[in-house]
Amino acid sequence: MSDFGVDVRREQDGVAWLVLRNPARLNALRREMWEAIPPLVAELARDPGVRVLVLRGAGDAAFASGADISEFTTHRKDAASARAYEQMTASAFEALGGFPRPVVAMIHGVCIGGGLAVAATADLRVAADDAKFALPPARLGLGYHLGGIERLVHIVGAPAASEMLFTARQYGAADALRLGLVNQVVPRVELEDFTRKYATAIARNAPLTIRAAKQAIAAVLRGASERDVVEVGRMVAACFDSADYAEGVRAFLEKRAPVFAGK
Repeated sequence: MSDFGVDVRREQDGVAWLVLRNPARLNALRREMWEAIPPLVAELARDPGVRVLVLRGAGDAAFASGADISEFTTHRKDAASARAYEQMTASAFEALGGFPRPVVAMIHGVCIGGGLAVAATADLRVAADDAKFALPPARLGLGYHLGGIERLVHIVGAPAASEMLFTARQYGAADALRLGLVNQVVPRVELEDFTRKYATAIARNAPLTIRAAKQAIAAVLRGASERDVVEVGRMVAACFDSADYAEGVRAFLEKRAPVFAGK
């Protein structure tokens, strides 16, 4: 096994884990790691047994400390190479952001720069109380791509995004919760267990309902002229025509937990 990479773990409960691994550099993302993300995510999207995807960093020290700065002198040395690098990272962000089922980021330790951009592609973010967040481009002199800023503004709003980018300061978990950057903060020792239960609970809910909700939320974030209202309506209608809807009603009347098949 290489000293760095992106690993996939599947569990029996419908949860898959995508693990960023570069422990020598606090899981900083190398070019090969960025390139590995889209095909791995596409493979997971094709697997109907995967109902929730969890993103995490390997080990105990970090989610991800950003893009690997040691590569900047070769892969990001000028405007032309920076554009190529941005296209590569944009493909990774689009793959994660376009995953059709819920994505949860489990964040511990440092979550900085490109690492925070990866976490921002998730639908939900769960953080340990030791998590540290920052966007340091202003201290490096590099430009931050529009897609990343758009995702950040959608999550925390323009004023908070401006503060994060202009000051490049570090935020703790409590600040991140206050800003809406994360959904939950839990003690570090409880993080993995909490996240597994959190993701498993989502995986047990009706998959068609969740997919329709995710599609509708994405539509709301787009401009009115860009919303695919017909597709959202189709997905909502499919819920009412599904066997899962019948199972949900039957389980409610029988006072038992439903078992959803995603059909």
